[in-house]
Amino acid sequence: MTIRLVLADDDALVRAGIGMLLAAEPDLEVVAEVGDGAAAVDAVRRLRADVAVVDVRMPGVDGVEATRRLTSDAMTAALGRTVAVLVLTTFHVSEAVYASLRAGASGFVLKDAAPSELVAAVHAVADGEAWLDPAVARQLIAEFARRPQSGLPPPTEVAALTAREREVLVLMAHGMSNTEIARHLVVEAGTVKTHVSRILMKLGARDRAQAVAVAYRSRLVGPNDPVPPPAGR
Repeated sequence: MTIRLVLADDDALVRAGIGMLLAAEPDLEVVAEVGDGAAAVDAVRRLRADVAVVDVRMPGVDGVEATRRLTSDAMTAALGRTVAVLVLTTFHVSEAVYASLRAGASGFVLKDAAPSELVAAVHAVADGEAWLDPAVARQLIAEFARRPQSGLPPPTEVAALTAREREVLVLMAHGMSNTEIARHLVVEAGTVKTHVSRILMKLGARDRAQAVAVAYRSRLVGPNDPVPPPAGR
């Protein structure tokens, strides 16, 4: 299956170089190269791209806001599926990186990463997985470990989740697997996988168990709450 990509970077030379690199892969198709976040959002919607590769710092609508729009419930509804966002930057860890992850980015890779790593990152997020550059991952984990209450993210982080992500988290809290959640919501298993990855990213949770703990602690779900009815009922 061909993965359709939109590439957004305000540096024309960088954009062209990355575009050529990605287009050289037999299963990757760069359907648009644009210079800002607003154009990226428009191109993804018009061309029904699978993955958006966006620079975190761009004039006008930057990578953080573009990520927020691309991963919104409105975009998901418009396309009938989720869009994976891979964030590019020359910085290791900055407030923009945290903000882009909170906004729903599926992955983060440095612009000076090896070509093979960039390609692997695109494939990973397209498959619903999360991808973090190893250097960034170490710093993020260290940051989350410094948080109070044994490293658990605070309940307020749940506010960063979209309505669909909260719905998925509730079903996770009821012990459902990705396959069961997909059947319950009448969506593809890959879509659920993407939602789960974004939930973990936004909450700063190590795994599903931590995410579920946050769901209960924030009172998103209670121990005696029934399972929400399946979609369409």
